[in-house]
Amino acid sequence: MCHSLWNRVHSLVFRHRVVLPLIFCALLSGCGLLKPSHDANAPVTAQKAVKSAYAQVGKKYRLGGESPQKGFDCSGLVWWAYKQHGLKIPRLTVDQAKSGKAVAIGRQRTGDIVVFRTGQSPRGLHTGLYAGGDSFIHSPRAGERVRMESMTTPYWRNKLVAVRRVAH
Repeated sequence: MCHSLWNRVHSLVFRHRVVLPLIFCALLSGCGLLKPSHDANAPVTAQKAVKSAYAQVGKKYRLGGESPQKGFDCSGLVWWAYKQHGLKIPRLTVDQAKSGKAVAIGRQRTGDIVVFRTGQSPRGLHTGLYAGGDSFIHSPRAGERVRMESMTTPYWRNKLVAVRRVAH
């Protein structure tokens, strides 16, 4: 399956000049290298929320978006994923950054909200769902799509400011 996917990616890159990072992420995801990890210590609700968020990989970013049909912004994806499993959390990033219980960075588990400082203003925050294996699922910004990324890349590692646990 990965070989077939690679052939399609190769064709798209060289014939249609598709953006390489998006294709690379899709390739890794399709080959099982970027999938949420199972965490036996995480609450079932948190695990289900991560699976719901992961099912949205590839959906468009949309400012104020909070549904698969319209797309997602970062906090809309987190809010929607938990809402699917009956857990009500704040809708706005700034409120998600204060919700639940604070968890020490490095002690996060599947389903925790990860909070990044991506801008200078007090509202310059970005949220995603920790998916285990040092990765998280998020809706990055305009022109991008929901994706899974490593928290160990220097960009994200240096911007992580908080971890919040909303499912117990």
